[in-house]
Amino acid sequence: MFSEILALAREAPAFFVGFVILFGLIAGSFLNVVIHRLPKIMEREWRAFCAELAEQPAPTTEIFNLVTPRSRCPSCAGPVRAIDNIPLLSYLALRGKCHHCGVPISPRYPIVEALTGVISGYVAWRFGVSFATLAALPFCWALIALTFIDADTQLLPDQITQPLIWLGLLANLGGLFTDIQSSIMGAVAGYVSLWAVYWLFKLATGKEGMGYGDFKLLAAIGAWLGWQLLPVVILLSSLVGATIGVSLILFARHERSQPIPFGPYLAGGGIIALLWGQDLTQAYLNWLH
Repeated sequence: MFSEILALAREAPAFFVGFVILFGLIAGSFLNVVIHRLPKIMEREWRAFCAELAEQPAPTTEIFNLVTPRSRCPSCAGPVRAIDNIPLLSYLALRGKCHHCGVPISPRYPIVEALTGVISGYVAWRFGVSFATLAALPFCWALIALTFIDADTQLLPDQITQPLIWLGLLANLGGLFTDIQSSIMGAVAGYVSLWAVYWLFKLATGKEGMGYGDFKLLAAIGAWLGWQLLPVVILLSSLVGATIGVSLILFARHERSQPIPFGPYLAGGGIIALLWGQDLTQAYLNWLH
């Protein structure tokens, strides 16, 4: 059965891409859960750890993880029905409102689902029926989750960034996206480069310009794509970050002292480098000559 499906996917690329898009929409629905719950899980673990250090009783709370309890409306706590959890379609059918109380649902949920579906489909089209697609999909999904978590909380959880580093190294043991030497050097160079920028900025200003999560995220991207594409990632993320930062200060009255998360721009640069990094590098080299 599996071999027949695989043969059909190779003979009909549109079928394969469409299937991956649908699977990406489902993955996007799960990413919404991760984006919402993982920071809360981290906070609960932190509170329990602080209570242990203070030799106080651990706070008693209900079981809370990525599976339990069922999804609820943040306004009325009404449980989300299975029929209301179909990616994109349920949001449209409900007209963007809770089934129980009618309070508007954040458009963030369908945006994450649609973004994940579109990127997943493009990855499938770009790499075809291959191990590269199988590996690139969770890489992109992790970057999408990190983007929105960092935008909300200015956190890049170790629960995602650290496994992403190891998975990148494992993926490149067979030279999936780059050779293993470049992968190892990419992880090291990604971490050290931002670590050096962090300390130079801190010594010059006395302030912290970024968090350690940014170091680990760039290390993960380097592990997946190799050190050769790190300049592309850093350049793209810096340009986009600077443009958006200046725009927020000029047009949205964003305080200069208020930090702007850098993780979303690194993640965006990582996805662009995965899909078009070699093309961009070659175009730049051709332009130089």
